[in-house]
Amino acid sequence: MNKRALVSLLLPLAALACGRSEPSPPPPTAAAAPTTTLPRPVFVASVTLGKELGPDKKVLAPVDSFGPKDTLYASVETGGAGKAKLRALWSFVRGGKTAKVDEKTLEIDANGPAVNEFHVAKPSGWPKGEYKLEVFLDDAPQPAATKSFNVA
Repeated sequence: MNKRALVSLLLPLAALACGRSEPSPPPPTAAAAPTTTLPRPVFVASVTLGKELGPDKKVLAPVDSFGPKDTLYASVETGGAGKAKLRALWSFVRGGKTAKVDEKTLEIDANGPAVNEFHVAKPSGWPKGEYKLEVFLDDAPQPAATKSFNVA
């Protein structure tokens, strides 16, 4: 078969392919999936230290310096939803070493923002120096929040 004959056979096929074609069917429409936003797990939003709490468990006047006879209060604000464990570790700091003063755990079942409180007191008086509070969430090895303070 020569080139001219081959071209004369292919030309009508090319015209058919380039000419009128069947319209493509529209893409399938997916049913609108319900938009469900899962609540964020519990997280520590902030920690505030003070000498007195209000009825809402929030510190009335934030401070970072306490007297030897003060009760030390911490307001721990959380967000998110679900069950969680908050652990407050109060420590005395001297140089690079720390000594545990007190540790308390609180189990919560949050459904949005919440305020939780921890406190420690020492009737015989706190030794003067540097301290810190570490707040842990569940069994995390690193604290979710740390606050340094002193007793003068």
